[in-house]
Amino acid sequence: MALPIEAHALIGDTHSAALVANDGAVDWLCWPRFDSDACFAALLGEPRHGFWRIAPTVPVRRVHRRYVRDTLVLETEFHTDAGTVRLCDFMPLREDTPQLIRIVEARTGQVPLHLEFAPCFGYGDRTPWARLIPGGVSTKAGPDALYLSTELPLRLEHSHVLADFAVPEGQRLAFVLSWHPSHLPPPRQPPDPFLTRADTERWWRAWARRCIHESPWRAQVLRSLITLKALTYSPTGGVVAAPTTSLPERMGGVRNWDYRYCWLRDATLTLLTLLDAGYTQEAQAWRDWLLRAVAGEPDELQILYGVAGERRVTELELPWLPGFASSRPVRIGNAAVGQFQLDVFGEIADCLYHALRHGVCSDAEAWDVSVHLLRFVERHWDQPDEGIWEVRGGRQQFTHSKVMAWVAMDRMVKTADLRGMRGAQVEHWKALRAQMHADICARGYDARRNTFTQAFGSQALDASLLLIPMVGFLPPDDVRVRGTVEAIRRELCHDGLVRRYHTHETRDGLPPGEGVFLACSFWLADALALMGREDEARALFERLLGLCNDVGLLSEEYDPVAHKMVGNFPQAFSHLALVGTALNLSREGGPVQQRSH
Repeated sequence: MALPIEAHALIGDTHSAALVANDGAVDWLCWPRFDSDACFAALLGEPRHGFWRIAPTVPVRRVHRRYVRDTLVLETEFHTDAGTVRLCDFMPLREDTPQLIRIVEARTGQVPLHLEFAPCFGYGDRTPWARLIPGGVSTKAGPDALYLSTELPLRLEHSHVLADFAVPEGQRLAFVLSWHPSHLPPPRQPPDPFLTRADTERWWRAWARRCIHESPWRAQVLRSLITLKALTYSPTGGVVAAPTTSLPERMGGVRNWDYRYCWLRDATLTLLTLLDAGYTQEAQAWRDWLLRAVAGEPDELQILYGVAGERRVTELELPWLPGFASSRPVRIGNAAVGQFQLDVFGEIADCLYHALRHGVCSDAEAWDVSVHLLRFVERHWDQPDEGIWEVRGGRQQFTHSKVMAWVAMDRMVKTADLRGMRGAQVEHWKALRAQMHADICARGYDARRNTFTQAFGSQALDASLLLIPMVGFLPPDDVRVRGTVEAIRRELCHDGLVRRYHTHETRDGLPPGEGVFLACSFWLADALALMGREDEARALFERLLGLCNDVGLLSEEYDPVAHKMVGNFPQAFSHLALVGTALNLSREGGPVQQRSH
């Protein structure tokens, strides 16, 4: 049986990432980029699809994990009757060769251990050719090759590399795994793993020291920020939604998507969160990635891109993988790339406005892009779309999408004001903004129930409506906002946590059933704080913090019945929302307050 999602921890080098389970197995790793083929894919299948485990061969009484303070260096301690052994896992910051280093440290006693190294390239579809070489083992298949370097004698059984060993108390043994193109030789001189560990810890601590946030939740905030940094593709500044694909939103279901790409929808929250936490350089890099990605004709705009701005992310199914907890199909790529999602135009305009407002950059390119995109919004804001949740059941007149179209118009008016612009064009934008506002309030609001609805003419609710006061469409004390918040709490919450919508009511093209959406639950805390109900907001926020796993990570969703994480993991959107809510509750002028003005 597969370990639960929350049994995993993240390590990474800001180019790619791996998941390490609490049984000592690396069972997910894509190299050399986040969206490359996996060489370890047991997470979505079986051991034969690729893994690397180092674990005791005697019964384990207790496992304790932690990240070394303010770093992404993971330590897992196995407590046994024979003694205690610590496994340290990390990926050095990328210089040239992608590497993953594992160090075994004997804390007490002498624990018998077993190593099994069984990569399988192409998401578990290509069994490699393996051969022992001086100082380790080489495995290769197609374009990919791995070189495992160690002082430990290894043996080869078929394509699996095995070793049984024990480390004397107080001593250490290291393993260095490197990826390289199969047509090139392996790295000649693997790094000193112990010096590399010290350098890696030093780099992460220096990065963490730049965090200016202070609150009772600083530790959780910093862990989320480190996670977000780990999900950033440093050459371009793009932030992937998650390092995984197809972790299910419902166990055994079909809501399994590839999140190893960059979504425009995260733009404003990413920018404001990084700025408010003190990471101006990262905010600038994200804003620059955004401008490069959206360059071109507005009608060719995509809602997601590859980490370097690639446009082609064709969705495919991998039939040889049985999926996490038998959740099929396993998908790579994402067909949502071809959808029309009106709200992303508002996100782009909002992000560029706040970048200008915070002095991140005020170049003419950003203004030209904004004007170009706004002309498209003028012509298409009244059209149906697939919406924020990327439904696959046909386009609708989603209220949130219309609100974000209004945001696009509003931010252009405000940007023009910051730039000292006046004239007929700005007056036209103001008039259209007022028209859009009136139309949304008339058609997206149910006066009888005193709530905004998911779509024009619909009776359904949608958690995205919590964003209405946060983007400044209506003030938080407006009776319609209060009514919407209460309706969502009454009808969309399960044990106080928020669902995106009722999947049996909304025509989303998929079988019903999913967990509560963690970002939406943080949004509820933000809405309550904006309404002056800070005690309720804090109580909800503290409860959400309690859903983090033992090393402080969150998935996309949570199953409140089974009490397990569901969805891709760790999820940038969840961690962005966590940091944003902490900032909102710890001082005046947090990201939500900034965004609503």
